[in-house]
Amino acid sequence: MDIQQVKKICVVGSGSMGHQIGMLCALGGFETSIQDIHASSLEKAKSMLEGHMTRWVEKGKISEDEKKLAFDRLFFTTSLEEAAGNADFVIEAVVEKLDVKREVFSSLDQIAPKHAILATNSSTYSNSRLAVVTNRPDKVINMHFFYPPLVMDCVEVVIGEKTSQETADITMELCKEINRTGVLIRKEIDGFVANRIVGAILGEAMNLYRQGVADFKDIDLICRKALNHPMGPFQLQDLSGIDIGYYAQMQRYKETGDPRDKPWEVIEQKVKAGELGRKTGKGWYDYSN
Repeated sequence: MDIQQVKKICVVGSGSMGHQIGMLCALGGFETSIQDIHASSLEKAKSMLEGHMTRWVEKGKISEDEKKLAFDRLFFTTSLEEAAGNADFVIEAVVEKLDVKREVFSSLDQIAPKHAILATNSSTYSNSRLAVVTNRPDKVINMHFFYPPLVMDCVEVVIGEKTSQETADITMELCKEINRTGVLIRKEIDGFVANRIVGAILGEAMNLYRQGVADFKDIDLICRKALNHPMGPFQLQDLSGIDIGYYAQMQRYKETGDPRDKPWEVIEQKVKAGELGRKTGKGWYDYSN
């Protein structure tokens, strides 16, 4: 198979990442199905995309005709069979929990055509952890988009232990087709490149905050003003979702048993309180207004 044979794409999950990835694929000329088990999530996703694309038209990024054509290629469904049953390429974008992702990949292996590539948008888990529940490990790969996908250009494409070169080549070509810069990473490591660097910054920021060296707002301010970062580490947590990092840390802690890998207590408190960042209206900062 080559990129010319990829006609239909399935995106599993319509949340903050999935619906925007789906729109990128539709804008790239692919017939795209976005699947979610919750109909209400699909309705919200469609409404948000209408808003995004209307603003793109107003800003001259795309024409009204291009917007219409993209939505004509975009389908929303609660049925995984309907979305993945005839897909050539599948991108999973569900919650960052390993057991949930494995369940999805096991189902996709049964539903999707044998030639279909199964990609995960996971920001932390290497694809080999998901390939083990399929009968096509050579067609499993990481395709890690950054939030928000409609804005962020980079995609980390990670080759697993059994990922074929053909799968890697097609995935890199797909990045080009949807106008994104794919960066090929040939060695699996949890967190990949960007998140490991961000994780190191966040870890030190949390240490400074917990020691009472500086308030989280001041740490963010210093990162913006002194390091010229577009946003500070606490603002970045709020943007991407505090629960994303929490689940990743919990999985690592379960595997290693190392107390240093355990989520910070303040993060656990925020997750339990439902204070996950911008998507819930409150995280480190209050977004209610």
